[in-house]
Amino acid sequence: MIIRDILNKNKSGVAIGLPSFCSSNMFVIDAALDYVLQKDVPIVIEATCNQINQFGGYTGILPKDFSKKVRSIATEKGIEHSKLILGGDHLGPNPWKHLSASKAMKNAQVMVKDYVQAGFTKIHLDASMACKGENTPSFEEVARRTSELCMVAEKYAPDLDSICYVIGTEVPIPGGETETIDTLQVTSPDRLDRTIETHIQAFKEKNLQAALSRIVSVVVQPGVDFSHTAVTQYSKSSAKKLVDQLSKYKDIAFEAHSTDYQQTTGLANLVADHHLFLKVGPELTFALREALFLLAKIEDELFKDKASNLIQVVFKTMDNNPKDWINYYHGSIDEQQFLKHYSYSDRIRYYWDHPDVNSAINKMINNLDNVDIPEFVISQFFGIATNEQNNETARSLIKSRIQYVVDRYYNACGFDR
Repeated sequence: MIIRDILNKNKSGVAIGLPSFCSSNMFVIDAALDYVLQKDVPIVIEATCNQINQFGGYTGILPKDFSKKVRSIATEKGIEHSKLILGGDHLGPNPWKHLSASKAMKNAQVMVKDYVQAGFTKIHLDASMACKGENTPSFEEVARRTSELCMVAEKYAPDLDSICYVIGTEVPIPGGETETIDTLQVTSPDRLDRTIETHIQAFKEKNLQAALSRIVSVVVQPGVDFSHTAVTQYSKSSAKKLVDQLSKYKDIAFEAHSTDYQQTTGLANLVADHHLFLKVGPELTFALREALFLLAKIEDELFKDKASNLIQVVFKTMDNNPKDWINYYHGSIDEQQFLKHYSYSDRIRYYWDHPDVNSAINKMINNLDNVDIPEFVISQFFGIATNEQNNETARSLIKSRIQYVVDRYYNACGFDR
């Protein structure tokens, strides 16, 4: 099992881990899969509970359909089945926390069942959120609910030997903080102990001793996050007490969320400090947005009034459908427009699959496919030395921009050695 082998190496002191690419965007998935085929490395692709669930999530995609689509692309590219690991992130009551705990947990159990039956094998069980009318659940209650979700996974997983669990939830807000970051509180040794020990006890009470051996990591807050305009970089010294405390647990490593935009050296330090998984999402679609908008500028130069007007289309779509950014971007109209375009939180990523935007993307790519883009124009917008590039296309430029992010994560995780 790839994850277990890497875990054992990491815990023995080898600075190796796994990037975990959390995106349902097909440009991102295609670029990442091409990279792993070229480099012959394993890949983790994750879906979140809000993104994909039995009701479709905000993407409208079911777990089985996402799994089928990603595996189909991987098969077409010739990627070994064993190299592709699908993960489910924050699987629990979060999408239904507006309901009572009993109703939310019933939905969560169905979601876990659907994920494992669809072939997802890296399962993050997260029952930490308060549901309707509740106060924040205690460590014990979170662990009890997590054990209930684990029972479902254990019952319905087609191959339990391939399953691994992630527990814990001390993470930044999904997609980054909504405002500025002042001070991040690194998970304390005591909170680490209470998270792990209450889960061990709850699993034993449900006769889930075998499942305990499948727990490979615990989510912590190591002191990394990003806001719309700033990134808090990892500090080894600030996380030292937390890292030292992990030595109590022989077969468990950390999982770091919201590692987007960390310096590559910081990512490598996280891996050296036993963060088995480095989760990244918005940085991948941030790179996609950069590439698409640069191509739109090239298209404007080459096609003038016949261009797709992609940039105008996407901002018009965001204004007409503001629910995915309006509660996040504040300030004047100009300030909101600036954040919609450039922010690290990358709320624009929710609009790439909108029919109007998707149509504009396809028109732009088709336009550019019908011409040989001059190398000196590519160099102007993408900053690429023209004597090192040949026959670049719109899709290859998109792919290379995304793969820059993919590559630095694999390098940080020890795959350059």
